[in-house]
Amino acid sequence: MYVRIGTEYYKKGQIPLHSGDTCNVLLKWRKSEIVTDEGKDYLNDIMKYDGFCLIPSHTNYEQVIKNFYNKYENLEHKMIAGEFPAIKRFLKHIFGTQFDLGLDYLTILWQYPTQILPILCLVSNERKTGKTTFLNFLKLIFQGNMTINKNEDFRSRFNSDWSSKLIVAVDEVLLDKKEDSERIKNLSTSLSYKTESKGIDKVESYFFGKFILCSNNEENFIQIDNNEIRYWVLKIPGLTDDKENPDLLYQLEKELPCFMFFLNKRKIKHPKKTRMWFKKEQIYTPALGKLVKGNKTYLNKEIEELLIDDFIKFDVDVLKFSLADLNEMLSRSNVRASNSRISEVLKSHFNLVSTNGSYSKYYLNLNTSGNYSVSETKHKGRYYSFNRADFISEQ
Repeated sequence: MYVRIGTEYYKKGQIPLHSGDTCNVLLKWRKSEIVTDEGKDYLNDIMKYDGFCLIPSHTNYEQVIKNFYNKYENLEHKMIAGEFPAIKRFLKHIFGTQFDLGLDYLTILWQYPTQILPILCLVSNERKTGKTTFLNFLKLIFQGNMTINKNEDFRSRFNSDWSSKLIVAVDEVLLDKKEDSERIKNLSTSLSYKTESKGIDKVESYFFGKFILCSNNEENFIQIDNNEIRYWVLKIPGLTDDKENPDLLYQLEKELPCFMFFLNKRKIKHPKKTRMWFKKEQIYTPALGKLVKGNKTYLNKEIEELLIDDFIKFDVDVLKFSLADLNEMLSRSNVRASNSRISEVLKSHFNLVSTNGSYSKYYLNLNTSGNYSVSETKHKGRYYSFNRADFISEQ
């Protein structure tokens, strides 16, 4: 089946997936090829629309709205009243003591897809916890309206593959740059976003995406501060041998008609309190506290290790560095941090203030005999002083 949207022709197709399912897609098709395959008169019967729109709905879906073709994918779940014990056990494993909040989160996703929600983070140092299974379970529910990305997909400036999705999941996430966290925070509460594709100008469009991040790093997979209210961080326990089930996703899929009936009829237990629905106190967890603490100490540790290395390497009692010097040293160790972030750590953790004047920097030189010697250069500007005794115990 073909459609004309604006001045372009498309063929409706179904891309086969590795799981055995298919995903609906619109494939650009040349007018000349349609004529070749179907004949010229066939063009008169093709449905014509003025353009695309993006209106998400699961309970009152419309494919065509005021002669605009809705890009949001229609979900036609079978809904049967019944029990879903495997899904209930699995969701209790994921949400733990916040099980009711978890059901509210899923209900809001289904009944009110444009509602802003917290950034859900599933973390655990352990393997075989069910984090990825949870993403695959949501993919069964929301199908083509959800995408599972890697870090590089999210960082890419070309975002048309995910900017129109209801759920943007990032698996094995490590978005430790400040700009990563700022981007996610801004998008989580934004109502519009500029979509960019290769070879096509940016287009500002409606954005309603919800972010779900999964990580094996509990302490610093993303930068976060003390007052952050957008993140809901859940530590997922490991599955014991008696609970591990290689066919778990298949069992969840079998119970999906009953769960969708339940989700479609369910009353939300916790009323809306903020623009992200839940209050900060409702979604606070010890895992969030650990992430905040980890963010505080991560950069401190990196700076300390670099200073200890230099004290040993140059055998001096005092080292002096500017913010730019420290930033360059951290970059060589693949640690990204802004000068303002480094300055904040030096002030809050090391209790240091900068001094304006001249200072010395040290370098190692390899001489003709194959031995290293230390050379010294003079510099001017604002610098911080570090004492060897504060970092290395002579004992």
